[in-house]
Amino acid sequence: MQTTKVRKAVIPAAGLGTRMLPIARAVPKEILPIVDRPAISYLVEEAAKSGITDVLIITGRNKDAIEDYFDYSPEYEGYFTSKGREEEIEKIRATAEPLGVRVYFLRQKITRGLGHAIGCARNFVGDEPFAILYGDDIIFSEKPVVAQMIETFEKYGRSVCGVKEVPTELVKKYCSLKTHPIEGSDHEFFVDDMIEKPKTDAEIFSNYSILGRVLVTPDIFDIIDATPPGAGGEIQLTDAIATLARREGVTALDFEGKRFDLGSKLGFLEANVTAALEHPEVADRFKEFLTDLVNKM
Repeated sequence: MQTTKVRKAVIPAAGLGTRMLPIARAVPKEILPIVDRPAISYLVEEAAKSGITDVLIITGRNKDAIEDYFDYSPEYEGYFTSKGREEEIEKIRATAEPLGVRVYFLRQKITRGLGHAIGCARNFVGDEPFAILYGDDIIFSEKPVVAQMIETFEKYGRSVCGVKEVPTELVKKYCSLKTHPIEGSDHEFFVDDMIEKPKTDAEIFSNYSILGRVLVTPDIFDIIDATPPGAGGEIQLTDAIATLARREGVTALDFEGKRFDLGSKLGFLEANVTAALEHPEVADRFKEFLTDLVNKM
C-alpha cells in the first residue's frame, strides 16, 4: 500500500569524481573532509534532521571508506577505553547512525548514470515517496532542504525539485525547468517540462536548475526503466523527472540555503571555509588567520 509519508532517502555516491583528480583516485570525493567530517556525513545529517529514518547510499568500486565511516571503530574504542575516556566512544558511535537514522549501502556495479543509480534503489524504497540528495551537493541552511521539500510535497502532493536560478552558462551544464508561478507563493513553481544540459539558448526554458535535491514518488522507477540513455550516453535522472513533469507536473522549490558543488575544487574549498567560520573549535582563530591573510595581500 502506497504511503505519502516521506521516511526514506537515497544518496547516489558511485561516481568517479573526475573533477577532483588526482585525489579522487585514492579517496572518494564524498569522504573528503569539510573541516573534520566527511562531506557525505552532512547529507545524512540533513536527512536525519528532516525526519528521514532510513538512508540508502549507492556506492561503487573503491568506495569502502564511506561504509567504514558509518561503522563502529573497535580500534578507537579500545584506545579510548585504555585511556579512561569512555565518553569519546559514544561520540564515535554516534557517527554510525547519526541522530538515530539507519544507514544502508548498495553497490552500483555498472555506472550508467544518475538515473540508473536511483533505479537500483527500487527494492529499498518500495511504494513510498523518497528524497534524493546528490552526493556532489552540500547545502548549508537554517532549515534542512529536505525538510523544506517535504513541506512542499505535503502541500501540493507532487514530486518536488530543489532549484536555484543560475547563470546561463551553468544552465547548459545542469538543466533547465519550464516554470509557471503558483498563486500565493514566491518560491514555488509548477513545472511541466525540463531539459538536461540544453545545448543552445533556444532550448533553455528558464534559468532555474535542479541543484542537488529532489523528492519523488515511486512512479519514477518505471519511468527510469523506460528512459533511454541521454546526455553523455547515460541514463539521466532529469530525463525521467521530465517525463513525470509532462505527465502530471512537479513542483520546483527555490529553497533557502547556500549550495556548494563538492565535485569541483573551488566548491570544496568554499564549503570548507564556510564551515570553518562556524566551527566552535576553530572559528575565532580561523577568522583571525583570514583577516591577517587578506591584510597581507
